[in-house]
Amino acid sequence: MPATVLVPVALHPARRTATFGRVDAPATPTTDAAEPGTRMNVLFITLDQFRGDSMSCAEHPVVQTPNLDRLAAAGVRLARHYSQAAPCGPGRAALYTGTYQMNNRVVWNGTPLDHRFDTIGLAARRAGYRPALFGYTDQSLDPRDADGPDDPRLSTYEGVLPGFDEVLDLTGDHGPWLEWLRALGYDPGSSAEQALRGEPGRPAEHSVSAFLTQRAIEWMGEQHEPWFAHLSYLRPHPPYAAAGTWAGRYDPADVGMPIEVAADGRHPLHDVLLATRESAAPADERAMRRLRAQYFGMISEVDDQLGRLWRWLEETGQWDRTVIVVTADHAEMLGDHGLMSKVGYWESSFHILGLVRDPRHPETAGTVVDAFTENVDIVPTVCDAMGVPTPLQCDGRSLMPFLRGDAPERWRDGAHWEFDWRYLAIRRGVGVWPEDRRPERLHLAVLRQADAAYVQFGDGSSRCFDLAADPTWRTELVDPARVLALAQAMLTWRSQHTDRTFSDWLNEDGGIGRAVPAFGHAG
Repeated sequence: MPATVLVPVALHPARRTATFGRVDAPATPTTDAAEPGTRMNVLFITLDQFRGDSMSCAEHPVVQTPNLDRLAAAGVRLARHYSQAAPCGPGRAALYTGTYQMNNRVVWNGTPLDHRFDTIGLAARRAGYRPALFGYTDQSLDPRDADGPDDPRLSTYEGVLPGFDEVLDLTGDHGPWLEWLRALGYDPGSSAEQALRGEPGRPAEHSVSAFLTQRAIEWMGEQHEPWFAHLSYLRPHPPYAAAGTWAGRYDPADVGMPIEVAADGRHPLHDVLLATRESAAPADERAMRRLRAQYFGMISEVDDQLGRLWRWLEETGQWDRTVIVVTADHAEMLGDHGLMSKVGYWESSFHILGLVRDPRHPETAGTVVDAFTENVDIVPTVCDAMGVPTPLQCDGRSLMPFLRGDAPERWRDGAHWEFDWRYLAIRRGVGVWPEDRRPERLHLAVLRQADAAYVQFGDGSSRCFDLAADPTWRTELVDPARVLALAQAMLTWRSQHTDRTFSDWLNEDGGIGRAVPAFGHAG
């Protein structure tokens, strides 16, 4: 008889999932798992701009991702996993701190991350690791820490997250990669943009993803103690140009077309985005198909590089000594609703991949979690895996119960995200506070439940979509009672997730309640 475990995941054909039910686990694990309590390696991977539907294990009809599929089969796949903000800086601020945008207030690329926030890197240091960064984290310096008005860090959003040792810097013009290409005899151009657009003309083994993978493997091979590595891959982020033969991997005729633009009833923000060059999708069908084919090619190419990592971990005996987390900072519209990039309120911009494997829990291998999970859950999960307390600031919850096969209590019934475009007002010039409140109106928040989504805009307008009738977010829900219930649920969410640094503490009897873990200011 196979063992039976409680997993918080409704049974679906051909995959082991349940909503909150019981499923049969394999009688024996396929590999020798590490014992509970074992100090593990931590491999934390982000794949920039990766849509949650774009994996073969997620039943995508075209794109193939055998190595992500393998990780899903060996661990847990989060089918309804969402980023909390976009673009890159805000999305990563939520991911790296475990906080919603309404608390961390990183609203655009270049918004500083307040130095009071704890981070996944600092948590790893408390656990005894020296966390290594390969790639980038896109976190802007707190200006109070600048060396003066001429500090170059005040002119970039590509700062390094506190806590990490930067082993491979792939910010700016990707200097190390371009130098490597030149040493191989290529002329990659003078910028990262040129080099990336030229990837189809070079072998895939010389791609930016291959370069990062090789440097990470070399570093991991030099470690003699359990390690923590954050591999921050650029792909499948634009430019839409897959490396080498991957550029021709998918026939544009086979990739399908995106969700069409709603004929009427669009919010004014949608019309603004459609009229903006940076966010408008190609109007020509052939161009749209070519772009989608390149996006899928970039996904399969970075998946191939993950396969190199999995094989290296196996060959060195570390596959079952390494906790692996794979997610993204945000997703990609990919032509849906006439848009590209990561904008607005639509699911296409925020539904991302989420895969977690802890070899100490082989009993849930292959589980698909259909509960709503969020990127703010990653810091609590990694802290749990490392055996350190979750920072009080965290808005998310540990995913470890799912990995153990338990049913977590009072889990959320929807996902939440925010989008803020006040940068437009900032660049045009803002007036004196509190008279000029224009920036505060350029914001939206979303609650996405199983059958409906509610969008509240900072200017007081709103939209509510009937996802049961139309999962493409083009049919509005007009029942006032249902709309009110969703609006109330969003208000409740915001009420329950305000900053709690000192709100659960009282200066009584020497101090009682919950507060920061040590007296005095953090060093």
